[in-house]
Amino acid sequence: MKKPFREQSLLHRARLFHNFRPTPLAFALFWLFPAASQAALSLPPFQIDPVLLQPAPKPEPAPRREPGAAQPPATAPEATRPVVLAAEDLTAPITTPTQASQGIQENGEKLQDTSKPVAIAQPAEAAAVAAPAVRVQETADTPLSLKRSRSLTLNPPSGTPPTPVFISGMRIQGHHDIETEVIGEAELRQWGQIISSDLLRYNKPEDEVFAQGNVRIEQKGDITEGPELKLKLESKEGYLQQPVFQMTQQKPPGRADAKILWFEGENKYRLEDARYTTCQAGSDDWYLHARDLEINRTTQIGTASHAYIDFMSVPILYTPWMSFSLNSERKSGLLSPSFGSTVNSGVEFSLPYYWNIAPNRDATITPRFMTKRGLQLKNELRYLDPNYVGIANLEILPNDQVANRDRSFMSLKHQHNLGSGWAGALTLERASDDNYFRDLSTNIGVTSQVHLLRDGVLSHVGAYEGMNWNFSARSQSFQTLQDPLAPIVTPYRRTQMLLNGTRVVNWSGNNLGQGAVLALNSELVNFSHPSLPNAKRLTLYPSVSLPLTPIYGYIIPKIGLHSTSYNFDNDTATPDINRTLPIFSVDSGLYFERDINLFGSDYQQTLEPRLYYVRTPFRDQSQIPLFDSGDIGFGIPQIFTENRFAGVDRISDANQVTLGVTSRFFEESGIERLRGTLAQRYYLSLPQVTLPGGTAPTRKYSDLLASVGGRITNALTLDSLWQYDPELKQTGNFSLTGRYLPAPGKILNVSYRYTPATPLAPIGIKQIDTSAQWPLTGRWNGLARWNHSILDSKNLETLAGLEYNAGCWAFRAVVHSFTTTTSQRSDSIFFQLELNGIGSIGSNPLDVLTRNIYGYTKTTQIPNENNLSEPR
Repeated sequence: MKKPFREQSLLHRARLFHNFRPTPLAFALFWLFPAASQAALSLPPFQIDPVLLQPAPKPEPAPRREPGAAQPPATAPEATRPVVLAAEDLTAPITTPTQASQGIQENGEKLQDTSKPVAIAQPAEAAAVAAPAVRVQETADTPLSLKRSRSLTLNPPSGTPPTPVFISGMRIQGHHDIETEVIGEAELRQWGQIISSDLLRYNKPEDEVFAQGNVRIEQKGDITEGPELKLKLESKEGYLQQPVFQMTQQKPPGRADAKILWFEGENKYRLEDARYTTCQAGSDDWYLHARDLEINRTTQIGTASHAYIDFMSVPILYTPWMSFSLNSERKSGLLSPSFGSTVNSGVEFSLPYYWNIAPNRDATITPRFMTKRGLQLKNELRYLDPNYVGIANLEILPNDQVANRDRSFMSLKHQHNLGSGWAGALTLERASDDNYFRDLSTNIGVTSQVHLLRDGVLSHVGAYEGMNWNFSARSQSFQTLQDPLAPIVTPYRRTQMLLNGTRVVNWSGNNLGQGAVLALNSELVNFSHPSLPNAKRLTLYPSVSLPLTPIYGYIIPKIGLHSTSYNFDNDTATPDINRTLPIFSVDSGLYFERDINLFGSDYQQTLEPRLYYVRTPFRDQSQIPLFDSGDIGFGIPQIFTENRFAGVDRISDANQVTLGVTSRFFEESGIERLRGTLAQRYYLSLPQVTLPGGTAPTRKYSDLLASVGGRITNALTLDSLWQYDPELKQTGNFSLTGRYLPAPGKILNVSYRYTPATPLAPIGIKQIDTSAQWPLTGRWNGLARWNHSILDSKNLETLAGLEYNAGCWAFRAVVHSFTTTTSQRSDSIFFQLELNGIGSIGSNPLDVLTRNIYGYTKTTQIPNENNLSEPR
């Protein structure tokens, strides 16, 4: 019995085609086939009528027929999906052999000749059932060109009706309205996906695709490959055997494989015996394995059963069931656990639970078990609204086994937009005892907290009578965490009302500036303290300035009247004090620039001289307590100010001139390669106002300030400040900071700071601080920080660690030690395994590394040959 045509061998079928002899009827049919004839005769490119891309018109109801009238012949039901082919309406099996033809024009340009035939079509069916409208060209009268591009896989919008199917290959055969078979370089293209294989059959009545041999599916930028595929295009049901995935659109890119992939409807998939990793092929250092994995792209939720992580062939972190988000959307569930060890608390283990309460609210609940102290519960609540935002923290440690007491900490930070220029803010912090952070935290930024803030603010910004106003009312107090060996004074509790306003007054003919600036700074504060004098302070400071800013410089004269009134409580022996001071100042400067060539490079050099004059008469202020004032310091910004002190409890008398000059070197790109500044203050009359315990200047000039810095090279940055006493020929304050960053993951920071002892600060500072992240050998990186006090011969903070960067995973081991009080230290050790794209396991040292090593780069963000970044 003769075998059916499809069951005959490929060699036998090729011989049949070789013996094919065209007849006159075949030539006639060939010329009726428009696409092939146009390609053969180099006619204009094959084009699709835009009508075919419009929704199909609704069929009109058939006219009623009288009984006995002749009925029309029955017709076959219409296909549910058009198949674009390049053949006539044939009922016998057809074969399209490989033939050379001229390529289709794309965007008006002719493509190279190709031996691959153009996809075959059925215009009659395409007209009957058309695809949704696709706007490829805006001109309605211009037919749409068929773009032959593998990248034309834009995803159709949700709810789009079935779109045409384009089929191409080396050999195409089949039966009209039944089945189309493609042999060799087979490809099926539909809006949103491309399916290619060695052999492909499309069953039109069933709307089913069967592909075999090197099956490849490209969809939404991802690539899936396997040996055999069976898929219903409309219902998205079927299977793909032994699938291998390339997920190039996600960050970081990943790859996966499975025993079988089941298509279970639109955007629904199920994988058996699935594995996922972000490592390159052939480097399965780790992978996430699941016996059964369900993916729902509609809800963006994944569900895995019997899942575990295999790291270096060692299974870790098994879970019988897990649910996770497929995108950046938040989802409730357990987060990665962390564990570590500290001297104060022993071995620690934490397992956070994330609760996605609402789209604008979430909470993280973290049980933390410490072998020395017990179980601590940490809670964080975040909320966000168009008019307010905030975060609340609550930590509870019942019955601390070391301290033998209940311990807790709470904080609330809230900001609220009340509308019409009004806003509010609230900050509350409270710890159960002075040693809470020193005992339970591993971050020096937390353990170094001394004053816990309680602050409430109501503010308003607006304009009235042509003046911009800024009003605020505040209540502020602190909880001071004391060090028994170095006690400090608790700051005053303040209830404050502040009103500031500015107005610019311009006049015709003024082209040298914005005009006169009228300003008012006012403040009413009530200071209270359990052991210090209590008082109310009223400050008024109206001023007028006239900025004149031509292109070559500026001059800003200013005059103001500073008035302060102190009203002390009855139980205070100090009488009320009133102080009024006129203040006059002139700030001026010039700009010069020139082009210069240094070391073969072109630069623009600037020269910026500056003169600043201040005149303030003397008023005895020794009877005024210091409520919120202190030393402002001595640096480049501070030397060009009206007052030598911070706050308003001390207003320095002044009759002084400050001279300074700055020069900068700019590259053509605008980068400031070098900057240098010199400045010195000259006293026309010696100031007399001092802080308690301080001394007034005794000579007519101040120390000389010099600052040099800039981006010396693309990798090297320097900054320095030098305070020099020309009379004693000795250095005052000195600081030098350098940073060398030639590439991500290579950073070296060095700084030195020296501050001599003064009557106000009897303990000086002499410290060296170095930190580094640097490759050692192969994939190993070294981490280090050393902050050392030379005067005390004591390490203030030290850090040492190693990182191993495998590209798709990283390992970190860090030892950290720092001083918490004058007699106590905190020592901790961190171990972390980070799986790129999944998460991390162990105690997280990244916050410690970021704070200790300026410019630190996360290891997995450094380029590595084992990172999966390019699709195959």
